Amino acid sequence: MATMNAAVVTSFDEPPHYQQFETPQPRTGEEIVVDVLAVGLHPRTRTGAAGAHYTSTGTLPMIPGIDGVGRRPDGRRIYFVAADDVIGTMAEAAVVDVRRSIELPDNVDVAKVAAAMNPAMSAWVALRRRVPIEAGQSVLVLGATGNAGTMAVQVAKLLGAGRVVAAGRNPDRLHALTAIGADEVVQLTDDTQALAAAAAEVDIVVDYLWGKPAQETIMALLTARSDRSRALNWIQIGAMAGPTIELPSIALRSANFRLQGNGQGAVSPKAYLAELPALVAEIDAGAIAVTPRRVPLADVEKAWLQPDMPGERTVLVP
Repeated sequence: MATMNAAVVTSFDEPPHYQQFETPQPRTGEEIVVDVLAVGLHPRTRTGAAGAHYTSTGTLPMIPGIDGVGRRPDGRRIYFVAADDVIGTMAEAAVVDVRRSIELPDNVDVAKVAAAMNPAMSAWVALRRRVPIEAGQSVLVLGATGNAGTMAVQVAKLLGAGRVVAAGRNPDRLHALTAIGADEVVQLTDDTQALAAAAAEVDIVVDYLWGKPAQETIMALLTARSDRSRALNWIQIGAMAGPTIELPSIALRSANFRLQGNGQGAVSPKAYLAELPALVAEIDAGAIAVTPRRVPLADVEKAWLQPDMPGERTVLVP
């Protein structure tokens, strides 16, 4: 039995441990085994490793990791998205369905791709597939001070937003967003008046928070709009502030308010894949900024306990 080194979750209450694991093997003609070059430690990866994601089966042991950069047997480097399985990508090798991968340019920084693709993909696909943004439209990013939210500000501008309002709790990170595309920043507090004044007329909301901030913001924006028949498209992506909200039915009857999500299941794998080459090109060109913090896979347990600094994402390198 061939084995490899991997980050292995043996308990949902502990970080993964660096240990030997059986090397996975292809199960279909569409699958190959690749040498893993870099894997981002994303919030989605953490929830999966805690058994808390909605796709979790509760099966242990498991290897976390939902995507990565790898080298095919023919030497080509690819970015790939893993299937929902207990054998993920934080290992020396991974099984890849070639239909869920794209070839990378020869000179691309694999750590940068591993760091940026997952967090940037959420807003990129949301604004191109879920609610295709029209040139000049305005966007509110709710939760803009997180890494994915920060990238959403940049993505909105890249895709033609005429005005981007960034809302978050960290004032230092908020003000830094004006240098990368935010036209206005609003600090989230219990008082929604400032946010309603700044964002009442936006066309699209990209929401990484949900919970109480979303609940209060929805009603504040709808109440403040000068024309309630003008469409407000709310794209729910993350739930950093809580998994549920209370939404009065009047919100859906008294305004042209459209609520939808973006995530696994909301867009087909084929549609996601079609968007990735253009996103890689923007990341490679530096249009979407992120700093990868390279950490040896052997140090996964220590890295798991260290939160990323602003603008940074941990990338595990076998």
